[in-house]
Amino acid sequence: MDRILMKNLGFFGYHGALKEENVLGQKFFVDIELYVDLQKAGKSDSVVDTVHYGQVYELVKNIVENERFSLIEALGESIAQNVIDKFDLVEEIRVVIKKPEAPVRGIFDYFGVDIRRKKYE
Repeated sequence: MDRILMKNLGFFGYHGALKEENVLGQKFFVDIELYVDLQKAGKSDSVVDTVHYGQVYELVKNIVENERFSLIEALGESIAQNVIDKFDLVEEIRVVIKKPEAPVRGIFDYFGVDIRRKKYE
């Protein structure tokens, strides 16, 4: 299956189980893989035959920056379901959310989740 890749999208959001995370906010980085048949678009060279990744970006940005979740699992689920529901050509999606400033004492790059959903599950 063909894929549209959107890597390391950075946003500032208010997600977390701790009150401080909901008040102060923090950075989140999101990777999106859209599983789409791109053959028609490749032949037609027309944006109407593919998924407009700019529109997907705006949808993801709105969810991360304007909605609030206690868990990044719920944030990822919301992104996956909204993209699948709003973009007919997307057959499957992979959403990776990275939380580099998680309130954990220790040295780490990030904590995250990796969610994969199919349109007809």
